[in-house]
Amino acid sequence: MGRSQRRDAAHRVLDTPHLANHMTELNFPAPLQAALASKGYESLTAVQSSVLADDAQGRDLLVSAQTGSGKTVAFGLAIGADLLLDGQTLEGDRPLALAIAPTRELALQVARELEWLYAGTNARIATCVGGMDYRTERRNLQQGAQIVVGTPGRLRDHIDRGSLDLTSLRAAVLDEADEMLDLGFRDDLEYILAAAPEERRTLMFSATVPPAIEKLARDFQRSALRIAALGEARQHGDIAYRAYSVTARDREPAIFNLLRMHEAQTSIVFCKTRANVNHLLARMSNRGFKCVALSGELSQQERTHALQALRDGRARVCVATDVAARGIDLPGLELVIHADLPTNPETLLHRSGRTGRAGSKGVSALIVPSSDYKRAQRLMQNAKVVAEWAKAPSADDVRERDDQRMLDHDALRDAPGEDAPLAAQLLEKFGAEQIAVAFLRMWREGRPAAEELMETQAPPAPMAPRVQREFGPSVWFTMSVGHSGRAEARWLLPKICDAGGITRDSIGAIRVKQDLSYVQIAQEVADRFGDFMEITPEVSMRRMEGAPDLDAPMERAPRPPREDRAARAKPAPRRRDEGGAHTDRVKAAKGGWIPDDGAVEARMEGSKPAVKAWKKKSSDGAGPRKPAGAKPAWAAKKPRSDKPFGAKPHRKG
Repeated sequence: MGRSQRRDAAHRVLDTPHLANHMTELNFPAPLQAALASKGYESLTAVQSSVLADDAQGRDLLVSAQTGSGKTVAFGLAIGADLLLDGQTLEGDRPLALAIAPTRELALQVARELEWLYAGTNARIATCVGGMDYRTERRNLQQGAQIVVGTPGRLRDHIDRGSLDLTSLRAAVLDEADEMLDLGFRDDLEYILAAAPEERRTLMFSATVPPAIEKLARDFQRSALRIAALGEARQHGDIAYRAYSVTARDREPAIFNLLRMHEAQTSIVFCKTRANVNHLLARMSNRGFKCVALSGELSQQERTHALQALRDGRARVCVATDVAARGIDLPGLELVIHADLPTNPETLLHRSGRTGRAGSKGVSALIVPSSDYKRAQRLMQNAKVVAEWAKAPSADDVRERDDQRMLDHDALRDAPGEDAPLAAQLLEKFGAEQIAVAFLRMWREGRPAAEELMETQAPPAPMAPRVQREFGPSVWFTMSVGHSGRAEARWLLPKICDAGGITRDSIGAIRVKQDLSYVQIAQEVADRFGDFMEITPEVSMRRMEGAPDLDAPMERAPRPPREDRAARAKPAPRRRDEGGAHTDRVKAAKGGWIPDDGAVEARMEGSKPAVKAWKKKSSDGAGPRKPAGAKPAWAAKKPRSDKPFGAKPHRKG
């Protein structure tokens, strides 16, 4: 099927229920079922169930599901029937499946997931990501990898050099497709998929499906089934959103207190820029936090070491930028802190989706200075999340939480066991009170000190949506200006009132579009504007028949009648470069002289006047006429010096 046929492919939305179907009710290869059972899966998530439905078998899929909903396992299950033709093992020495991810970490994570999922099929999996040894990747491909996972740039390099052959490809998966478009990988994706057979399956997974992703799907897929795992919105039910109001100077201390309050196994602090990451990392390290950084300036080896430190517990806090942390999956990630507010709702959801994964609980905390209250409220409303507003934890709150955590420690409840004799000696030598004090000091010793915060006012409640009033009978008009002319409703309102002699109560809705605007006028005063009225020399109004379709494509701005256009016609302005008249005026004004009108007109006609007439500036506007042809003293030509070049001038005295 060609690309033109793909553009006509039908897409429909499949709303999946939140309650996942039991695995035994779905038909997919037995080795994959065994792998899921060994991992402790009792049921599948909504997105995993939907890609295995009967109407999704063998078709291209465009899947949208929230971060952390099990998308990697979902597409691993979806392509299982295509790869395991006998239902048991993979055959052949060429790649049968290709998974493309936007970042190195996400590609390596996908490869790890597919390794355990396809462990019982003897599948050979190879990775092709930037920053890794190219020769090792080439050798793994030549040994007959059947599943390849990589980033767009490195995959294209392997195709160019002949080390990656996609002629036997049966399924291609684009993971985090929206992020790949944001990073500018469209050309690479087109190049890679052009090297694969036309009859392959193409599966696209994305957290959001903006128009750019829909266009990408029309170009790359055929008869694709659109799956929107709406039930995955419940995954945000496992994330507690909290917004903390702070003063500008307490932004960083509030972050420190939040980390101390939760003492999560793993936390991520998101910053907007690399500079902010480095600054916050230094501040946290100085206070004793075990932290690492993830930003674009790090090499692949440094990024790998940072992630490994988080996985094995040597570090507990990751300070990262949005792109660097895209797609990483860390064990025990319980807390996400937005040190800098996200720029859009999608980024807020992607950041928060790092926690609350696979049924685990998590907290997404926004640090909001007082100047950003309204922006934060608008951001959360657009993201359709509700956050609990509160004051950041104070130093007393942190210390109280520490004390409670100490009293609940398991070591205080365990039986003495083999340590009983030594414990008796300690009691006999130091006494219970002294031992308790020593334990308390040792407990507090290894923890960063809590920060004192200033008192802040509670954030204002979000504004309630405005209730639209009943306007009554009305007439609609179009106006010849829109966003392209920098029009706004508050700018148009007084002009309309002045032109028709009406009050603002007689004006209903004003809708500003790209090139024109619509205005609703009460029927009893609509005749004051007639069928056409010129509000200003640049803005006109024209009466409409009926109400406009505000969702229709953009229209051209209304043009005035021919006779009105002729009456408003203006003579063509003179070109600035004709005869240099404009240049004369500018240069003359800078030099303190104003050219005479006769001289300018002569130059405009193309004839150079024999005598230049100039007037010198004066306070009363009238000054002595400069003699024709006169030159200033400094312009007099000096005789050429006979001294050699570079000789020093002779100084008198």
